[in-house]
Parts: sequence; structure tokens; C-alpha cells
Amino acid sequence: MIKIIIEILLMGLAMMIGAFLVPGVTVSGYGSAILAAVLVAIANATIGLILRIFTFPLNFLTLGLVSFIISVLMILLVDSWMKDFNTSGFLSATILALVVTVVKVILDAAFGVDKS
Repeated sequence: MIKIIIEILLMGLAMMIGAFLVPGVTVSGYGSAILAAVLVAIANATIGLILRIFTFPLNFLTLGLVSFIISVLMILLVDSWMKDFNTSGFLSATILALVVTVVKVILDAAFGVDKS
């Protein structure tokens, strides 16, 4: 249970750092960043999973690029759900997805989060 809470807090921090670094992305506070991170995770686990199943052959041919595009679309979906989390468009959501991924890897290494 503690591991899940740490993951959520680190993902919120990664989202907050990503919003700070990427122009066109705004988050009104750390609580909104945590909520946005949780909603993106839920969207990826439900809607994103269904889309990945339907696009598996195309995803296989593009070496995972379609899966990344689906993740960006989930960020845009959460942007439409929340008023405290805003992206200015597809390009800023794409850059945010890249930055959050890199920051999350660095935070996991820094805080010793083990994925096993």
C-alpha cells in the first residue's frame, strides 16, 4: 500500500515538473498534478488498453509508436475533464508525455522505487 502511495506522489511530482518545463501546459497546484496523474493512469488502464488491443497490429508494425500516441490522447482526454490541468494542444501533450516519462524514470531511480 505504501508503494502505491509513493508511486502516486512521484507521478504527481513528475507531472508538476513536466508542467513547469513544457510551455503550453499548466497545472494549478500539486493536488491537481496528482489528480491529473491518477486520471491519466486510469484512462490508460481502461480506455487506453481497449484502444491498444484494437490497434495491436498497427502498433506492432510501428514498433510501439501507436501506443505512445494513445498515451498522448489520454493526456488530452484528461485535459478535457479537468479545469485545473490544461494543455495547449497535441504538441504540448506529446512533449509533456516525453518529459513526464523521463522525469519519472529519474525520480524512481533517485527514490529507489523497485518495479518488482
